[in-house]
Amino acid sequence: MPDQTPITFPQGFTWGVATSSYQIEGAVNEDGRGVSIWDTFSHTPGKTYQGHHADIAADHYHRWREDLDLMVSLGLKAYRFSIAWPRIQPDGVGPANPAGLDFYDRLVDALLEKGIEPFPTLYHWDLPQALQDKGGWPNRETAVHFGEYARLVAKKLGDRVNYWITHNEPWVMAFAGHFAGEHAPGIQDPLAAGATVHHLLLSHGYAVESLRANSRPGAQIGITLNLSVMHPATDSDEDRAAAWRYDGIGNRLFLDPVFKGQYPADVMAMLGPMFPQMQPDDMRIIAAPLDFIGVNYYSRSVVRHDPNFPFIEASTIHPEGNEYSQMWEIYPEGIYELLMRVWKDYQPKKILVTENGICVPDGIDFDGRVRDYRRIAYLRDHIAQVGRAIGDGAPVDGYLVWSLLDNFEWAHGYRMRFGLVYVDFDTCQRTMKDSGRWYAKVIRQNGLS
Repeated sequence: MPDQTPITFPQGFTWGVATSSYQIEGAVNEDGRGVSIWDTFSHTPGKTYQGHHADIAADHYHRWREDLDLMVSLGLKAYRFSIAWPRIQPDGVGPANPAGLDFYDRLVDALLEKGIEPFPTLYHWDLPQALQDKGGWPNRETAVHFGEYARLVAKKLGDRVNYWITHNEPWVMAFAGHFAGEHAPGIQDPLAAGATVHHLLLSHGYAVESLRANSRPGAQIGITLNLSVMHPATDSDEDRAAAWRYDGIGNRLFLDPVFKGQYPADVMAMLGPMFPQMQPDDMRIIAAPLDFIGVNYYSRSVVRHDPNFPFIEASTIHPEGNEYSQMWEIYPEGIYELLMRVWKDYQPKKILVTENGICVPDGIDFDGRVRDYRRIAYLRDHIAQVGRAIGDGAPVDGYLVWSLLDNFEWAHGYRMRFGLVYVDFDTCQRTMKDSGRWYAKVIRQNGLS
C-alpha cells in the first residue's frame, strides 16, 4: 500500500510538460524548413516501426493555439519545447530563416501572455541534413555552427526567454545515433560515436557563450541529460564493477566534463581511442558555468558483467517479477536516488526534472474517456520520490512530464504513447486523458493529496 501522507512542494515550484519539435510539429516542407536527419532516417525503409515518419505527426505547427489552450486547462507553469534547427537555418549555416524564427516568436509571446514560462531546448536531435552531408556531429565544424545557430535564436527570443536548454540527451544522439545506429543518422561506428560525444559537448559550450551574450540579464542556462541509476545484477565484484563501468558511459561521461571540466579517467581508459584529438581550450569551453541541470529519468539499469559486449564488458537485464511499461522497468525509487546523487556529486545550483513519463497502451473508451490509470500511478509514485528528494535537501525546482501529447516516438513510430493528451493520428483530434486531469489537480494543489 503506497504512503498516503500528503506531499506539498515548495512555493513557486515549476510544474510543466515537455515536447520536441520533430515529434509533434509536422509541416516538414513549410515556411522554408530544411530537411533534417530524422526526415531522411524515417523515410528510409526498415528504420522505423511500419515505416512511420513525422511529416504530419501531431500537426502542432498548425494546431499550436489549440495545444496552448490545453496547456492553460492543465494549469501549467512551464512548457519545454524544442526549436527545429532546420526551421532556423535550413542548411545549418547562413542567415536565419525569418518564417522559422517567427513561429517560435509567436509561440513564446503566447505562452508568456498565458502565464506559462517557455523553456526552449535548442537541439532535440533534428540536425539539418545538409550538415550531416558535411560529416555531421563527428565533424568538429558542426559544433561551431551550433554556436552560431544559438546566437541567431537568442537574438530573436533572448529578450523574453528566462530559461534555455542547449541539448537534450546527447548520450542518445551519440550512442543510439552513431554506435548502435538505431536513431538518425543510423551510423554504426565507434569512432563516430566518440567524436559525436565530444563535439556535442563542445557545441553546448559554444551555445552557452552565445546565449549569455544575447539573452536578457539573469537568463538561466542548462543542459538536459538522460541519466539513470545503475544497480549490479548481483552483489558479486564482477557485477559491481560492470555497473560502475556502465555508469561511466551513461552518466559520468557527460556529467564530469560539464561540471568538472574533465572526462572520467576510467571511461577514457576504455573509450579514449574512440575520441578525436582535443584542442587546449575544449574542456574550459565545455565546462562553462551553468544555472541548472535538466535530468530526464525513466527507469534504472540493472547491470551484469558481460565479456561479450565490446568496450565496457557489461549489459543490462530485466529482473523477473517487477512491473514494466512498453519500454522499461517501472522503478520510482530510482529518481530519488538519481537526484540525490547528482546533487551530492556535482553540486548544481538547481535541478529540473525535464522529462519523466511512461508509455503504456491506451485508447478512447466508449464514453470518450481515456482511462490511463497506469500512467497516473507512474507519475504519482515518481512525483512522490521527487518530493522526498527535495525534503532531503536536493535543490529540485521543477518537474516536467513527458509528454503533453502523444507523438512520433522516434524508431518506435506511433505505437508508443506518452501523452497526457490522446492524439488520433488520422485526424489529429486531441482528447484529454484521465492522467491529464489528474496532473492538473496536482498542479492546483502544488503536490499530492
